Amino acid sequence: MPIHKETYERILKRKKMLDGLRPFNKGALAKLKEAFDVELTYNSNAIEGNTLTLGETRLVLEEGITIGGKTMKEHLEITNHKQAIDFVESLVHKKEIGEMDVLNLHALILDRIDPQNAGFYRNCRLRISGTDYSPPNPAKVPDLMKEVYRMLNENAEPIEQAARIHMKFVDIHPFIDGNGRMARLLVNLYLMRKGYPPVIVLRAERKKYIRTIVKARAEDDVSNLTNFIAKAVERSLDIYLDCLGTKPQEYMPLTEAAKHSKYSQEYLSLLAREGKIGAVKFGRNWMITKEALEEYAKKHPSFH
Repeated sequence: MPIHKETYERILKRKKMLDGLRPFNKGALAKLKEAFDVELTYNSNAIEGNTLTLGETRLVLEEGITIGGKTMKEHLEITNHKQAIDFVESLVHKKEIGEMDVLNLHALILDRIDPQNAGFYRNCRLRISGTDYSPPNPAKVPDLMKEVYRMLNENAEPIEQAARIHMKFVDIHPFIDGNGRMARLLVNLYLMRKGYPPVIVLRAERKKYIRTIVKARAEDDVSNLTNFIAKAVERSLDIYLDCLGTKPQEYMPLTEAAKHSKYSQEYLSLLAREGKIGAVKFGRNWMITKEALEEYAKKHPSFH
């Protein structure tokens, strides 16, 4: 199991707690979806260079407002991604995911931005900027993508499989544009079909995210990417439990946590980065609940 043992145990515990809350309160779930759609859209587009802020993204999606000084393409990336999220959700209970589902999803991503290539595999060679990686010949793409479709329908450990799907997809780079957004949406599609909430790759972690992908490719090992996604899964589970549970969780920054424990802020930060403590990253800041702090202390009584 490539996922750190303590992280995986926390994830399974939170997943069981979330499943115990089903059926969810419809009103609370609708509010949660609204917030997640904005965050998902903002972060995924920002990773690809879209300059709209989180607040501006919310205005575009919820109020239909056009933001001055921003391009039409950037606005379309926002509205298109929201439609893509809704389409992914429509596929969650489908018996089998096929090629047309993925092509239709891509068509939504590039709708009105690049109609000629929206929903079609690339027909030219690509170079990925910032790397020396060259994706496969376009003639091989349709056959290579059969493996992605097989993986999307395979029953496997959800988080590790989601990482494998992401890696296989970005290695093939089947489309002329939109591959990163597609990879993250397919990760969510697989996880949601296994009963997990959607995950958000944060813009603040863009450099780490890209380094993780490059390392996975170089070493032919998805362990680091699996753990990266696992932390995103844990964050989403915490948010869902906080919003849908009967007992709201109170988060505190690690600086505050250090004052109420025998651990230094630096040590807590190291534990958080390594996935050894139940801290959750909100934007650039690691946060933790009193319960998660106490849980770690109980498991590690020999700390001096």
